[in-house]
Amino acid sequence: MTALDRLGLWAVRALCVLVLLFLLLPILVIVPLSFSAGSFLVYPVQAWSLDWYRALFASAEWRRAAGNSFLIAPAATALATVLGTLAAMGLSQVRFAGKGWLLAVLISPMIVPVVVVGAGAYLFFAPLGLADSYTGLVLVHAALGTPFVLTTVSATLEGFDRRLARASASLGAGPLTTFFRVTLPLIAPGIVAGALFAFATSFDEVVVVLFLAGPEQTTLPRQMFTGLRENITPVIAAVATLLTIFTTGLMLALEALRARRAGR
Repeated sequence: MTALDRLGLWAVRALCVLVLLFLLLPILVIVPLSFSAGSFLVYPVQAWSLDWYRALFASAEWRRAAGNSFLIAPAATALATVLGTLAAMGLSQVRFAGKGWLLAVLISPMIVPVVVVGAGAYLFFAPLGLADSYTGLVLVHAALGTPFVLTTVSATLEGFDRRLARASASLGAGPLTTFFRVTLPLIAPGIVAGALFAFATSFDEVVVVLFLAGPEQTTLPRQMFTGLRENITPVIAAVATLLTIFTTGLMLALEALRARRAGR
């Protein structure tokens, strides 16, 4: 390796570090502020305290918002996982004219601006009496999460050896037995990865909640949005820190699944 090659290698590494800092610093800068004893989100931090975490856990509004988030997101994830997996299985086994168009329609919630989805969901669900309800939120969040499950499971099925399913059928196993005992264990990493993306999408979503949720369905992102508009306090920094840790844990779990799948 010549001196010029080594210089180029170090330049690429330095660029990668700068890009990483550019992406992470806006997220990490909020963490020290959550431990500030002051009442304002300013640097430098004069004193350290856990008062804002205590205020967070003592607040009935924040506890209700957290409870709603951990109610709506798992329900939407379960529904999105079932729908996305069934759609991926069906599309992978047939070929027909317009299949590409159908796939584009199914993944459109990933592409269409979420404010358009929120407005359309409100206009559709309000006449049905599902606005200001948990059911409406779960259904829309499931619609937003289903494309992530569909794409990840479809990608997993691309590497699935269908001779295994045919061998199972030739031995007398029915379609359900073949799916649960042969297909499902092999595509489980893709399903779990899609479910994690669907969960993160539902848990972090705020625009649809602004359109559809009533006061009783306030989630953590909406509560943070309201707090930023009305009264900025370090409690929001504490919530943001906890959400960052939670989301990072989800991404680490996803990476562990990918590594496990790659190691097979």
